[in-house]
Amino acid sequence: MIQSFVDSQTSATATGDPASGNAPATSNCVLVIGASSSIGRAVAREWALAGSDIILAGRDLDDLNRTAADLRIRSGRRVEVVSFDAEAFETHEAFWRDCQIRAGGALHGVVMLHGLLPVQSEAQADLKITRKTIDVNFISAVSVLTFAANDFEVRKNGFLCVVTSVAGDRGRQSNYVYGSAKAALTTFLQGLRNRLSHSGVNVLTVKPGFVDTAMTWGFPGLFLVATPERVAADIHRAIRRGASEIYTPWFWRYIMLIIKSIPEFIFKRMKM
Repeated sequence: MIQSFVDSQTSATATGDPASGNAPATSNCVLVIGASSSIGRAVAREWALAGSDIILAGRDLDDLNRTAADLRIRSGRRVEVVSFDAEAFETHEAFWRDCQIRAGGALHGVVMLHGLLPVQSEAQADLKITRKTIDVNFISAVSVLTFAANDFEVRKNGFLCVVTSVAGDRGRQSNYVYGSAKAALTTFLQGLRNRLSHSGVNVLTVKPGFVDTAMTWGFPGLFLVATPERVAADIHRAIRRGASEIYTPWFWRYIMLIIKSIPEFIFKRMKM
């Protein structure tokens, strides 16, 4: 199915020809990658109710189709579902081209939320888990963002919004494998934002604290847990005002400022 869409991208009426300066016009369609997560569903609802068409991408197609049906009823907008496998890197370019065509030639924006949170002790014991964590949280995001950034740069508009984590602000013994992948992603986004700012493309880095999702359910030591709806509203508001980076909820900026300010000779003796 994806290949058929890729083959059809040679049509100038579908995608235009960036090389000749005939770049496609931007649609009012937003791609949500990781839309079967609690935050992903809330983000898709936020944008649909604000008047955008939506493409939901993820692995759980049954869940995505239920979300799509609900959004169509709630918003009256066009909502499509596309399969996305973060670790199938060889499919990412076809996936991106398919989404562009489904959007009418050019997406308005991308919200990327997919991720994997391992048990730290298991990642320490098994390099395969560490590799999978880095592939899903960092390499797969870089893969898709590279295709998106190149297209958006030609068009000179659109937005890229990527959810990282406060875990990337400082390595802690309780989740440093996950945190290191998110830290790498945050640094990548800083450079991408610097590059694309000259083309009018906004790149937003979102750093949530603890959120009430299936990924965090059952993890010990959680506090000040936010709802997915709160996070989605913060993301939507930040995109509208052209923000570069947000913590959500807002107070996590100050919590992490304190944690980052602890001297290393003290921090390395702490259990966090």
